[in-house]
Amino acid sequence: MPRQAPTQATTAATTRATHGQDAIQVLTDDHRAVQKLFDAFEKASKDDLDARAALVRRACEELTVHAMIEEELLYPAAQQALDEDERPDVEEAYVEHFLVKVLIEKFTKIKAGETGFDATFKVLSEMVRHHIDEEEKELFPKLRKSGVDLDALGRKLEQRKKQLESKIPKDAGDNSMRLH
Repeated sequence: MPRQAPTQATTAATTRATHGQDAIQVLTDDHRAVQKLFDAFEKASKDDLDARAALVRRACEELTVHAMIEEELLYPAAQQALDEDERPDVEEAYVEHFLVKVLIEKFTKIKAGETGFDATFKVLSEMVRHHIDEEEKELFPKLRKSGVDLDALGRKLEQRKKQLESKIPKDAGDNSMRLH
């Protein structure tokens, strides 16, 4: 039986398996992970304060690491790779990150069950979902077309992400602020 030539899809899958994921896949995987945390929070019992606090803590940690790798690596690469008229997407993303960080900081002052806790997380999740939608529908397709080396950028993102995640203590409490 003749051997089939590898398709682009199988070649890409093999490349990812041996060399990691491209930058867009790394970030999209992060997006899905944080969306699952948002969904779990919405489904958690209002009375289960420990579960709600743990979900918020984990989401804040994920978002902090994600924002840092985007700001340190992705956005500078996008600003270099994209034409000037496409750069406002990147500038808007920086502003959205700033607002997310303000909300994350609020969780150092309020605890599950306190006034404003659920509302703050709801606003955070809505802002992040909007940000994800814009990145995936607007910025990421532009980056794919730009010719930037997404595989090399993906390796840098994964390496930096591992460095940052290793700094997160595995004890209880919101540790996102310790990364800065």
